[in-house]
Amino acid sequence: MSVELEPLSGISVFVAAARAGSFTRAAELLGVTKSAVGKTIARLEARLGVKLFHRTTRLTKLTADGEAYFAACADALDEIAAAEAALTSAHRIIRGRLRMNMPVAFGRRILLPILLEISRPHPALRLDLTFTDTTIDPLQEDVDLVVRFGALPDTIHLVARRLMSQARVICASPHYLAERGTPTTLEDLVQHEVIVGSRSGPPLSWVVAEDGLERRLIPAATHEMSDGEAIVEAAAAGFGLCQVPSSMVCDHLHDGRLVRVLEAYSPTAVDVHLLWPRQVQLSPKVRYVVDQLVSYASNGQLG
Repeated sequence: MSVELEPLSGISVFVAAARAGSFTRAAELLGVTKSAVGKTIARLEARLGVKLFHRTTRLTKLTADGEAYFAACADALDEIAAAEAALTSAHRIIRGRLRMNMPVAFGRRILLPILLEISRPHPALRLDLTFTDTTIDPLQEDVDLVVRFGALPDTIHLVARRLMSQARVICASPHYLAERGTPTTLEDLVQHEVIVGSRSGPPLSWVVAEDGLERRLIPAATHEMSDGEAIVEAAAAGFGLCQVPSSMVCDHLHDGRLVRVLEAYSPTAVDVHLLWPRQVQLSPKVRYVVDQLVSYASNGQLG
């Protein structure tokens, strides 16, 4: 009895085309012709009896059936790839250049020491790290891994792995509070100086809890800054109130440079995620770093 291999082959090509958003791009990634991709997809559609793609001369987009089929197939292939990686990782050398983007303060204070530590046993692993609070698209920027706080982009082309949750903290310096008084309600904010992010960096708004509900609050900004580290340092220098994830101010709170305020309005925690471009199989270097960071997070070592 012959073994039918074409269904699995067709699924792999279909997933590659869905992720690439183009038959031409999928063909380049797979090392085959665009015609071969088109024929494979056509055979798969005929076997399933449904249309998987809307195709025009300028656009290749999944149909509703295609979206549902892609979700199932992508997850299945990812599970297979993860199993293979687990079986073979012990026999692979971790090598190559890892490109990773992360928020400025969290990256420098928390992640950088950990990344240096986990890279030390692998001298063939090269780190290419960028620190920015600007939201980037890892596909456009050619980045292997991105660390981000808060809401995630809505895309089928990215995989997200939650690392941890962190409390949001509203705080100010003791010197500032001694001069201006300590706010006790949200209405008091109009009497205070406030430090927020920028349109391309940390958020301009705060998240607060009131009457059991979370809502976004846009305080009247006295100062706007493009990265979280600058916001924290400005607050510590007495320039106003700020709201940031707890890991960014834990040292300042511990040594008294900053003090928590408005704790009654503290919202639920903000999630911290690792993001990477969805692919059939993660490279050993990316798999290694993801697994290590997940391990550190599970042990409470990410702040």
